[in-house]
Amino acid sequence: MTATVSIPINTDMQTQYPDRAAVVSWIMFDWAAQPYFTLITTFVFAPYFATFVAATPAEGQSLWGFATGAAGIVIALASPVLGAIADASGRRKPWIAAFGALLVVGSSLMWIGKPGDPSVIPPLLIAYAIATVGVEFATVFNNAMMPSLVPPEKIGRLSGTGWATGYIGGILSLILVLGFLAANPDTGRTLFGFAPLFGLDPVTHQGDRITGPLTAIWFIVFVLPMFLLTPDFPAKRPVHLAIREGLSELRTTVGELPKHRSMAAFLLANMIYTDGLVSLFAFGGIYAAGTFGWHTIQIGTFGILLAIAGTLGAWIGGKLDDRLGPKFVIAASMVVLLSAIVAILLVDKDSILFMKVAPPVPGGGLFAAPAEKAYLILGCLIGGAGGPLQAASRTLLIRMAPKDRIAQFFGLFALTGKVTSFIGPLLVGLITALTASQKAGMAVLVLFFLAGLLLLSRVREN
Repeated sequence: MTATVSIPINTDMQTQYPDRAAVVSWIMFDWAAQPYFTLITTFVFAPYFATFVAATPAEGQSLWGFATGAAGIVIALASPVLGAIADASGRRKPWIAAFGALLVVGSSLMWIGKPGDPSVIPPLLIAYAIATVGVEFATVFNNAMMPSLVPPEKIGRLSGTGWATGYIGGILSLILVLGFLAANPDTGRTLFGFAPLFGLDPVTHQGDRITGPLTAIWFIVFVLPMFLLTPDFPAKRPVHLAIREGLSELRTTVGELPKHRSMAAFLLANMIYTDGLVSLFAFGGIYAAGTFGWHTIQIGTFGILLAIAGTLGAWIGGKLDDRLGPKFVIAASMVVLLSAIVAILLVDKDSILFMKVAPPVPGGGLFAAPAEKAYLILGCLIGGAGGPLQAASRTLLIRMAPKDRIAQFFGLFALTGKVTSFIGPLLVGLITALTASQKAGMAVLVLFFLAGLLLLSRVREN
């Protein structure tokens, strides 16, 4: 037997929302999807690819960037269209299932990425692009389910709880990989000092490559509650009619956007500060490696601590969202990010805010030097502000968008979050190359958050 759940029904008297199990099951999507970003795109597989699969780290970073850019173009162009179609058809789960399948297939193929084998690079990058398209599109349709789950005054808490839950899933998946699966090829031991489980070979980096299949299995297992217990809207019309109507509505929405100055300002602000945030996370580990000489264990531990900070930040931000509004949370998060970036620029391996301190020494212990501790604290501030910034952004969109076109606007939201995602990394890389200074490259991110704050000031929540 399958569980019977009620679909929210709008009446003149009240709106009925599904039970707690349906809401919790929806939240589990974030838990299911987050390991893709934590394990593959940030802390394990991407650095492994650049270091051991590609001929050189520079070539690996370039190839990975091209694949990311290609996936980003597809996401940017197709997200609004698919969102419009979903709004016209009424169904979200079939889309989540279809794009979730792309995530599963693409992630599973990461296993073929053997070190030093150039023949695997093209299919590996194609698999990565497919998985990235899958997880991003599935997220668009999952987000669009939110207004049907809780009353408007609880949307902020739901969004923040989802982000926090996702961070926890990312933390546990990273601990699992670093502590039990991925070993140092020199010592044959994991971060916890164990031999890898399942006899994974450290020499051929099977512990790094297993992150792909692990991500796929993790998603399948933990997304099931959403499919089983969270209600979906019934189909409104056949697919071919939904496509025609959806595309027509999209043209209307885009044409009317200049008339809705507040929404246009928010989407533009989201485009700019999301680009800055993505760049900040992408280069944070690289900056630490260049400044302090951190390697896999330090960066992995740093990632776990940032994810913990992000979890707490998203949870607290969700509560503040409901009390003070998402615009306040977004603005406060950007102020924290700005302050942290400026402070990071004033931290070097032997100085903090122009004050001389003892530099790191080989074998001196994990984060033993004062400057390392300062960078760790500032990194946690960034992690703590990044979570509520993203969670409150989707809450603000829900409050501003027409309820009958919510998936369509989430498509535009995804578009603004992806269409210029290459600009931040490009500027950081270009300025770093021209000045031969990592600090100068990172300093450009200050401009992104200043511009985002300026545009946000023009946004009205209602």
